[in-house]
This record gives sequence, C-alpha cells and structure tokens, in this order.
Amino acid sequence: MSPSIVAIGLFVYGLIFWNTKVAVSGKHDQVSPSGFDKGKNFVKVWDIPTWPTAVRHALIFTAVFVIGALILGFFLAFLMEKGLKGEAGFRVIFLFPMAISFIASGVVWRWLMNPAPPERAVGLNQLFNKIGLEGLSNDWWQDQHWGMAAMAIPAMWQMSGYVMALYLAGFRGVSEDLREAARVDGASEWQTYRYVVLPQLRPVTLSALIILGHISLKVFDLIMAIAGPQVITYVPAVAMFQQVFERGDPANGATMATYLLVAVAVLVIPYLVWSVRTERKS
Repeated sequence: MSPSIVAIGLFVYGLIFWNTKVAVSGKHDQVSPSGFDKGKNFVKVWDIPTWPTAVRHALIFTAVFVIGALILGFFLAFLMEKGLKGEAGFRVIFLFPMAISFIASGVVWRWLMNPAPPERAVGLNQLFNKIGLEGLSNDWWQDQHWGMAAMAIPAMWQMSGYVMALYLAGFRGVSEDLREAARVDGASEWQTYRYVVLPQLRPVTLSALIILGHISLKVFDLIMAIAGPQVITYVPAVAMFQQVFERGDPANGATMATYLLVAVAVLVIPYLVWSVRTERKS
C-alpha cells in the first residue's frame, strides 16, 4: 500500500496544500511577491464581476442536472424493473452515453442545440421546424434566462443511464418476500412501492445525489465544448481557468479552486461519515 499512500499524499493532499498556499498569497501576476495576504483573496474574489455570475450559473446547472438525472434515471430503472421486453439491449443503450467523454458529447450537443435562426436552423431547432413544432425552437444555452438549464440537458442525457443502473440494482435488492407480504396484507401495487420498495432506495438516492452533485459543481469540459469561455455560460471551473491561464492571476484562480473544493467537501464528507456509521451498525 505504500506506493498508493505516497502517490495520494503527493498528488492529492500535497497539491491541495499547494493550491491553498497560493490562494492565501499575493501572487496576482508573475512579478508580484507571494507573501501571505491574510485570506483577503477569499473576500476580494467576490468583487470580480464574473465570479458571482459563475456561482449562480453553477447552482442553476446543479439543480436542473441533479433533479433531472434522478427523475429520468429512476423512471428508466422502473421500466426495467417492471420487466420491459428487450431489457438487456435497453440497458446497453441507456448506459452507453456514460462511456462517452463530456468533450465528445459536448461537440455533438453543440450542434443539436445550435441557436441558429429558422432559415439556417440545424439540430433540434431544425427538427422542430420540420414537424410543425416551431414554438419549441429557442436559443438554448444562449438564452438569457434559462440558458444554464439548457446546458444541463446533455449532462442529464449522459448520466441518467448511470443513475438507472444504481436504481435498478436497488430495485433488484428489495426482497420479493417483502413485496409478497405487503400484497398478502392487502396493499395495492402503488402502496407496495410507496411503503416497501421506495424506503429501501433511500441509500441509492443519497449515493446518486452525492455523485451527481460533485460532478455538476466542478463541470468544465462540457461547458467548454459547447459554448467555450463565454460569460453567459460561466461556471466556477471556467472562471478559475480564465483567471490562471488567460489573465495570469494564480492567486485568484487558486482561491476559486479552494471554493470549489469546499463546495465538493460539503457534499462528500457528510456522506462518507454516514457511510462509515452505517457500516459499523451493520
């Protein structure tokens, strides 16, 4: 285990320490001194006009992506659990998008969600125009109001199959004896799911929520593949990238990275504590 411990200590915790050191320094360009700034960067970063916008976009993206992927994944798992014909083939189809990188799917969805006008429409807008649903044509991710919600659609498409697999394993893990006992007691099929099956799926839902939440908070490649570094689709990871590599400000970039780390830790650490306590009880 020693090589793994050394690698984790160096490339995970070592880099976290280095990033935090830069975040509390005055290294805002290549020539400025890197002395301790008493944590002022964590306050000053909110004065950067694009940072609050990036945080707001991340919250919108996270809410739509997590809720949408959970609902769609649960629905697909429910269909599989009810004995859908051709289940094996559908499982492969639903899980296949997860094998594609966010960059590859982003390139495809950039074309599908192209906001071109009707006369030059492509992708989904062209499809809507041809089938007589012109009212559904819109600006997608370029929309000022729900652009980040549209940006979450490709992520939902890509991760809903994974959520389906989690829920399907949860469904199959519920003992048939419990279901039969509920039916013998006079419970309807809805009541059996409501009071017997669904309570057993709470750990699965929590696991999916944590996994999807941390993916959405640090999303970067999907945004860059579809829209690039535009303010209208800014998220914290894109803002951090621009601060470090385009504006040459390591301190502000490291500060944003630290905020991202804290946001992910707020999700993951309570889940890990809960998991450890559950294992000890069992």
